[in-house]
Amino acid sequence: MQHALRLGMMACVMALTSVRALAAPSCDIPANLPAPHVESATDREKQRLLPIGGYTLSLIWLPQQCRSDSEGFACGNKRSAGFVLHGLWPDGKDKDWPQWCKPAAVLPAATIAAHYCATPSPQLIQHEWSKHGTCMSDYTPDRYFALSNKLFAGFVQPKLRGLSYHPQTAASVQKAIADANPGIGADMMRLYLDKKGWLKEVWLCLDTRFKTQVCPVHQGGAKPDDKVLIWRGGDDARGKRRG
Repeated sequence: MQHALRLGMMACVMALTSVRALAAPSCDIPANLPAPHVESATDREKQRLLPIGGYTLSLIWLPQQCRSDSEGFACGNKRSAGFVLHGLWPDGKDKDWPQWCKPAAVLPAATIAAHYCATPSPQLIQHEWSKHGTCMSDYTPDRYFALSNKLFAGFVQPKLRGLSYHPQTAASVQKAIADANPGIGADMMRLYLDKKGWLKEVWLCLDTRFKTQVCPVHQGGAKPDDKVLIWRGGDDARGKRRG
């Protein structure tokens, strides 16, 4: 009886440890987070109601985001040295994807605060729910963000700052990410670069069970031999900004 009780307690501890290991990243949450505004479909971005064929977990390289467009993001601290969560996007079975599936009210302040450390922009959190989360069947905002945060928490941050000192290609950056994340192959991700070749985002391809899979060919992304520049934050080795 006591032996069974001890085993049960050990199992509970192991389960709690596992949950903690997948907890969202911690950060200092501002006392007065700005309230987001409602977003919805427009003439340019129309509503699309399509069946889901898979998912994309989009990760923003924060140093480049803060360099090019810091509005609404928490920049200027140690957290700007890695990836943050952009969002979890349902993909279609072909080239198009579902979006803006249902009207979405402004998210509660508590929901935004709970997920701010993974996505340090209240308006982006609102946008992700309105454009993508509403297309995920019976998901609530809290369930949607809990899932995307769990997937993000399972991603090991690769040491891309070190790579920024040497010439890189899309293939070499993908290899570095894959090496840091056993089970994720280089062909299970896409790199999103700006027009000058600076790394902006990494998109991980997921199946309908939220497991990584080989990316569909039609989804594009940087080609293996494409040159990739990585902004590591602040000034470069010469004390000047590049690009």
